Amino acid sequence: MEKKVIELFAGVGGFRCGLNNVSLDKDKVVEDSNWNFVWANQWEPATKTQDAFMCYTKRFGSENASNVDIFEVNKKDIPNHTLLVGGFPCQDYSVARTLSGSKGIEGKKGVLWWAVVDTIKVKKTPFLFLENVDRLLISPSKQRGRDFGMILRSLYDNGYAVEWRVINAGEYGEAQKRKRTYIIAYHKSTKYYQKMKKLNMRDIIFKDGIFASAFPIKDVELDYNMANVSKTMYKDLADVSDKFQTQFFNAGVMCDGKIYTSKVEAENVMFRTLGSIRETDVIQDKYFLSDEKIGKFRYLKGSKRIPRVKPNGESYMYSEGAMAFPDNLDAPARTMLTSESGLSRMSHVIEDYKTGKLRLLTPLECERINGFPDNWTDTGMTDKKRYFMMGNALVVGVVKKIGKELEKIIDDEE
Repeated sequence: MEKKVIELFAGVGGFRCGLNNVSLDKDKVVEDSNWNFVWANQWEPATKTQDAFMCYTKRFGSENASNVDIFEVNKKDIPNHTLLVGGFPCQDYSVARTLSGSKGIEGKKGVLWWAVVDTIKVKKTPFLFLENVDRLLISPSKQRGRDFGMILRSLYDNGYAVEWRVINAGEYGEAQKRKRTYIIAYHKSTKYYQKMKKLNMRDIIFKDGIFASAFPIKDVELDYNMANVSKTMYKDLADVSDKFQTQFFNAGVMCDGKIYTSKVEAENVMFRTLGSIRETDVIQDKYFLSDEKIGKFRYLKGSKRIPRVKPNGESYMYSEGAMAFPDNLDAPARTMLTSESGLSRMSHVIEDYKTGKLRLLTPLECERINGFPDNWTDTGMTDKKRYFMMGNALVVGVVKKIGKELEKIIDDEE
């Protein structure tokens, strides 16, 4: 089976960088040809300048790259493909019946998960490889697990089985403690589906599945749960939206609507340090902190108890513990946010390699933390935008490891 890929919500190309082991040689992209990216869509409705799309097309070219609202794309026009990849946003996935009740169900407008569903309905994509935040498994707070249950039911309705794992990149050799939910789905028309549905679901999590191979775990189940999103339990998506609630753990499988989920731990924690990706050249003055900013960061990152008032007038004490200041160079970076470099508690502050003075991370260091080639986002956007892109990006090394397992599976489809 040819390894044709489409990329939704492409951002600056993290999936492509990981799957094709991309590097930059004097601003020229070098990528392995294992995966043929035949189409990509990236659209940011909230901004006039499409910085992510401009970065993607500067690196990979504009041919087969789409910069329009994905809901405006005729899914029949999307090229046939073997694998759909994408880091779709975490949103409210609830749905409701139409007023007549005869026209099925409708999702909330603009919720990008339904663009994935619309695509697989038309294209019958054999394999999906998706990424989302770790809180996806527990949202919303008033109906825990509903949102992920909606996703699983959508995939079940379209003929897919699913494996998922919450992976902390910092536990598997990467330079950032970034937790994300990774989802692999495979259609019932594939050999892999037929093979996996015969196996014990717990065994898929612990030894036989994609994630078990790429990201080894201890052979100890800390907790588990079972659930069901099939038509025998819920007649349609609206029924799931109204009633489904369960405890999802950080690993799991869904086949024929039946769910098995386990709480697992990484087997051997191996990481790269923040110090190992630090620039060793002379750094521009703009990244260094003034005494005033050092004082503000010291306060923001220190422990504190602050009296506050709830909306109902009730008083309480808001408290938070101290954070390392400056950041520990002998451990992976903390999770990068889109606000990186701003005057906030969560921005990293490090000692400069040459001078020992305190400074912010550079955009290049942020790229290294996520595993991108150096200067990947140096495509004309501002530093602030470069930080934002890396705060939104996935860890390339995680994609690379999963991609190697997917290659073996798709090769066997022949």
